[in-house]
Amino acid sequence: MNPHVLIAIVLLPLVAAIIAGLAGQRIGRVASHSIAIGGVALSCVLSLQVMWQIYTLGMPAFDAPVYTWLVSDTISMQVGFLIDRLSALMMVVVSFVSLCVHVYTVGYMRDDPGYQRFFSYISLFTFSMLMLVMANNFMQLFFGWEAVGVVSYLLIGFWFFNPVAANAAKKAFLVTRIGDLGLFLGMAWLYYQSGTLLFFDNGAGCLEHNALTAMVLHTTIYGLTVSTGIGLLIFCGAAGKSGQVPLHVWLPDAMEGPTPVSALIHAATMVAAGVFLIARVYPLMSAQIAGALTPTVALQVITWVGAITALFGALVAIAQFDIKRILAYSTVSQLGYMMMGLGVGGVPVGMFHLITHAFFKSLLFLGAGSVIHGSNGEQDIRKMGGLRRFMPITFATYAVGMLALSGFPLFFSGFWSKDEILHAAFSWTVSRTPFYMGAFGALLTAFYMTRQLCYVFAAASRKPVVHHPHDVDDTGGERRPGECRSGADDGGSDRRGAGGGARDPEDRGQQGRGGRDEHTRSAAGSRSLPGDAASRTGGERRHRRAPDHLRGALLQPRRPAHR
Repeated sequence: MNPHVLIAIVLLPLVAAIIAGLAGQRIGRVASHSIAIGGVALSCVLSLQVMWQIYTLGMPAFDAPVYTWLVSDTISMQVGFLIDRLSALMMVVVSFVSLCVHVYTVGYMRDDPGYQRFFSYISLFTFSMLMLVMANNFMQLFFGWEAVGVVSYLLIGFWFFNPVAANAAKKAFLVTRIGDLGLFLGMAWLYYQSGTLLFFDNGAGCLEHNALTAMVLHTTIYGLTVSTGIGLLIFCGAAGKSGQVPLHVWLPDAMEGPTPVSALIHAATMVAAGVFLIARVYPLMSAQIAGALTPTVALQVITWVGAITALFGALVAIAQFDIKRILAYSTVSQLGYMMMGLGVGGVPVGMFHLITHAFFKSLLFLGAGSVIHGSNGEQDIRKMGGLRRFMPITFATYAVGMLALSGFPLFFSGFWSKDEILHAAFSWTVSRTPFYMGAFGALLTAFYMTRQLCYVFAAASRKPVVHHPHDVDDTGGERRPGECRSGADDGGSDRRGAGGGARDPEDRGQQGRGGRDEHTRSAAGSRSLPGDAASRTGGERRHRRAPDHLRGALLQPRRPAHR
């Protein structure tokens, strides 16, 4: 395998991020998104080539350093790649879903003044995830891990003029740092025990037989083996990044970012990093004395936490009415299934659900963005209804994602991946309780997703229709001629005159860009700001296309009045 190809896979998104971020204002919007999409597209094509070589041609795994970063006494810090079946699959998932999000962003963020900056962020996010999944040592993995956390902070708080979005970004950053502390301590302990942070090194790596045997034979507090203690600390980092109870609290609030961010973070990238980490260090998690009849304590903890998270997320999703928060708590629940799958069935079971979930959940989030866009920024499903008639393409794609997530038998991938988890849980030697919790959670998943689909698309509109929503067109979401705003209007009031005339310019500029959040408008003063919040997830208002005679004024960056 050519190491130069691997370097190109990682560096292409980074170069695109640098160009879009530093020179975006000079080269313009079209050049910025073209460079970003081109870089990620090439990275995706090369990743597909690598997966073809690993899976089809049977090429052996690549594990070698490509650059020596630091040498100090006996410590050598290197940048290297480990390309096996696990990492090759994750490379394709990350690059492909990121490419879809990049293309979607061209239309969704068309009128946003931070257009180039957004493309820079999502390209940088792709680079960080690729560094994480391709790493052959813990130090490089930790670099990608923390880079993902930093860029997610920038993306969630992209509309920093909105105090709610800014607070959500800080919350995500701080909560995940709690888990990262455990990961860092686990890495330090592992280095102390094995003398290396390389995963595999011709028998001397920290995940190979010699090091694992030494850690299994030594015990620590409460009689736990050293390998179990290190594994539990590493799981703390995975729990924070993958939204496991009780470190799940940041994930639903991450909805404050633009919808492309939700698809990128909640589908195949950031939240999947914790599941990937457990899969990568699975030899450490499962290491125990030969002849043991029960799974290790680490795997038991992972299983129980995953089962609790799966059921908890499904229960909370039932009580939600925000279309994106329903999907967010669904993500929490499905991440619990992935962890439970790793605990009861091993790497193939957990990773199978990660792959299927990456595609149907990104489809659902992008579909939710289309619904929000076509409904004038409305996110409360109680104020929608009957959209199937006006948005047939969105309805068809959303229905496919909903059936996959619900585990509709035989025809959709979610059925097969979730069935593997439940089958392994049913045969778990410790207890069948996780199986019953997972089965009940699967039933709840089908219930709340069917409920959401009926509320949004199938039921009759629950508001007076002043004009029709529509699928996003090829102009990036601009309304068709003669078409007015959706019946799911901000605040539900028709501000036009009795004769059906258009709103006056002031009403359009304020109500259309943030109608429901009176507190934010009062804090920001009388003028409309790019980040005005219309609800808890009101940041979506920013991307709406303004009237022609107001567009120039609305797109000018302004200093928020509350700062």
